[in-house]
Amino acid sequence: MSARRAVPASLLILAAGVAVLAFATDGFRAFTTETARRLDVRARPRPVPAVALESADGSRMPFTALRGRWLLVDFIYTRCTTWCVAQGGAFARLQDSLAAPINRGQVMLVSVSFDPAHDDPARLADYLHHSGDRGAGWIAARPTEATGLEALMRTFGVTAVPDGLGGFVHNSAIAVVDPAGRLVTIVDWNDAPAAARYVTDRLGS
Repeated sequence: MSARRAVPASLLILAAGVAVLAFATDGFRAFTTETARRLDVRARPRPVPAVALESADGSRMPFTALRGRWLLVDFIYTRCTTWCVAQGGAFARLQDSLAAPINRGQVMLVSVSFDPAHDDPARLADYLHHSGDRGAGWIAARPTEATGLEALMRTFGVTAVPDGLGGFVHNSAIAVVDPAGRLVTIVDWNDAPAAARYVTDRLGS
């Protein structure tokens, strides 16, 4: 191939490569699967399924019973000694920063166990206590059926893999569910102020 013909061919290959990269990265915005997942949630909010839950006080309810307020949701297991401990502390601080809308019934914090076989109501209550629960606006709960747990983890994009030592390797984040019961955004687990701002901006408070 002559040099004169090789240049246009190279430009076509380059243009095709750029187009493929743009498609795969959602317009160059997502270079990791986690970023792509968060962008997809923002673009297409996901309804949270009516999964049956049992809370730390032993009461039972479908997840949909929590509609009508903003929910900040994380996924934990009570035997965790690392990320979940930090997440618990972050949620306790969110109780302080969001005390006003919590007291008005506009916001609730929800910690869901992905280890329901171990995390009975008593252990969930201990988790809240040791995390510094202020006593209002934060519930810990476990799905009562395996299919419900799978549905929640799929909806929220939670991955938890047994580590062979009795614990799990898992991802962590704070998920925001709007009053209509839709997962609308996800923020880093260690950026609780961003989750609080997202909610208060929409409450106008």
